[in-house]
Amino acid sequence: MNAAIITAAGRGTRFKGNISKQFMDIYGKPILAHTISTFQNSSKIKEIYISIPGDYIELCQKNIINKYSFSKVKKLVVGGSSRQESVYNALKEIPSSTKLVSIHDGVRPLVTPEEINLLINVLLRENKKDCKIRGVIMAAPVMETVKVTDGNIINKTIPRDTVWHAQTPQTFFYEDILKAHNKALEDGFIGTDDASLMERMSLKVYVVRGRRENIKITTPLDLFLAELIMIRNGRK
Repeated sequence: MNAAIITAAGRGTRFKGNISKQFMDIYGKPILAHTISTFQNSSKIKEIYISIPGDYIELCQKNIINKYSFSKVKKLVVGGSSRQESVYNALKEIPSSTKLVSIHDGVRPLVTPEEINLLINVLLRENKKDCKIRGVIMAAPVMETVKVTDGNIINKTIPRDTVWHAQTPQTFFYEDILKAHNKALEDGFIGTDDASLMERMSLKVYVVRGRRENIKITTPLDLFLAELIMIRNGRK
């Protein structure tokens, strides 16, 4: 069985208003509803777990889960003080029999079911070739020159062909990502994504080239661009 974790426990400060951005409307319905819909429509995902702020559980259940009949959503999990803690809280709710788990940002509504399925297929394929490959992520190649600086002085230039913008979904064997989170908690390590927790366990994570349109909505400009992309694609 494959499961998905959608992280939606953040309280973004870049947007004005009294509601967290994942619950704001875009193209006719909440951002989070668009994201859940994609996983609902994935043939490879059986169960969905969503981490959200505790004071939004009732609102999310009524205005999103029930309203849009998201039958794969098994539990709304109270998020933690960080994204990493929110993912960990959700991981602990998933049945131990789960094989793969796909972890995704709730504010990346432009992912497609085909991309979700692709990552699962790629992980299973590559793991057969190399048993140390225990995860796969979607990422976009860097298009601009990357500089490393010392203060405001350039120290060196990094070859672009080795640098990627990490995105989500990030898909892992469940037992491994749970162990990686347990180890991070034990060591007091905070990573910037889930793949970084796997890396420090010396487990290989494969990269699949993603689309630049798979943006994370963190600013009003991102919201504007995401809606334009939805309009262009005729997505509802």
